[in-house]
Amino acid sequence: MEYNCRMSTPAWNVNGQYYETCNCDFVCPCIPGQLAVKPTKGDCQFAMAFQIERGTYGAVSLDGLGFIILGLTPAEMGKGNWSVGLVTDARATDEQRDAITAIASGAAGGPIAALSGLIGKFLGAEAAPITFDRQGAKWSVKAGNLVDMAAIGAKGLNPDGAELRLENTGHPAANSFTLAHPSKSHVTAFGMAWSDETGKNNGQYAPFSWKSA
Repeated sequence: MEYNCRMSTPAWNVNGQYYETCNCDFVCPCIPGQLAVKPTKGDCQFAMAFQIERGTYGAVSLDGLGFIILGLTPAEMGKGNWSVGLVTDARATDEQRDAITAIASGAAGGPIAALSGLIGKFLGAEAAPITFDRQGAKWSVKAGNLVDMAAIGAKGLNPDGAELRLENTGHPAANSFTLAHPSKSHVTAFGMAWSDETGKNNGQYAPFSWKSA
């Protein structure tokens, strides 16, 4: 993803909650396979949503805003040639939108910058009202007519009913996250269109904490 900052990048940090669904079968093989295995449906289409609870970009406050990174990887993720688009929060001012774009594109450094070599095409950015709802292990994210997804944390055999987690993943959003079963995933944006309500696809979520180098 390319984004040109006209001025030097200020210090920044964002903290909050990350939510993702993708079109791979549960559990998505891309992370355990170290990006070297074929996605279960041939390509991987994903929606990574970020709810910023607290954040600053220099003097610009990002508290309470959100953004969603949408992507399509045509083969094994490690082969690159990803197509990526960005949904920004319609409530953001121009300054806030520029800050979020710099962070979400990797232009301002941080975890997403590590993916820059894999991204072949930036599909653009679009603004939409983004809403997040979280009730325990159940959550949903909606962005206008572009994204509508919901999931519930996946459980194993533990008698205490704790949700399943993956640790030490190296995922740019969060190194450890909880696995989830999506009840719906609908994306129609930037020429990407995928829809699923089977309950068989992959989801995951976690707190996230990013900052400038």
